Formats: sequence, structure tokens, C-alpha cells
Amino acid sequence: MSRCVRLYSGTDGQSHVEELEWPVGEKRPVRLVHIEESPPGSALDWHVAPCEQYVVTLLGRLEFTTRDGETFILAPGDVLLADDTTGSGHRWRLIDASPWRRMYVEFVRS
Repeated sequence: MSRCVRLYSGTDGQSHVEELEWPVGEKRPVRLVHIEESPPGSALDWHVAPCEQYVVTLLGRLEFTTRDGETFILAPGDVLLADDTTGSGHRWRLIDASPWRRMYVEFVRS
């Protein structure tokens, strides 16, 4: 079963994780939609999201970690709401032999 997971910046300046209900019926203006792919074995060290965006995993399994040790795994079909645009950030690493293919849906900044 696919999930919707939110990474967000807390009032403590740290990135945190929560699972959300699917935003069925939600309509938001988007700035850009694009597809990216990282090869097997890829990882990205500490960073924040460049903007509020959905990241839909199409292929690959990866583990995300926040600086205070919260971790979660994304699999194909899962949607990440990357909303930690400030603070301590997060990192990710691929944990299977597949590339990570994902679709970004960048929201219009409010």
C-alpha cells in the first residue's frame, strides 16, 4: 500500500516526519513537474528541500533520515511531501539495486 509521508521543519529547527492522509481532491497551483533518476547505490547527504513539493517514487527503495535520527523508507507508489525547506534537513540513500526514478511536483510559492 502506498503512503503519503511529510518531511517538515519544526519549531525546534529540526526536520521531522509524519504520515498523512492522502490529499484526495486537493487542488494546488504547481510551478513545475519533472522526472529525475539517480543510479543504483546513490545517496544525497544533508540538505533541505529547495521548495515545497511532492516527490512521487516511481522506481527504487530508499531510506530517509533526519538529523535527530527519524528514519523512513519510500517504495514505488509512495508520495513524499518535502516541506522541510529550512532547518537541519534530511539525507537519503538507495537501499536496493534499482535506480531511484521519481516525479517532482513543485508547488507555487505562497
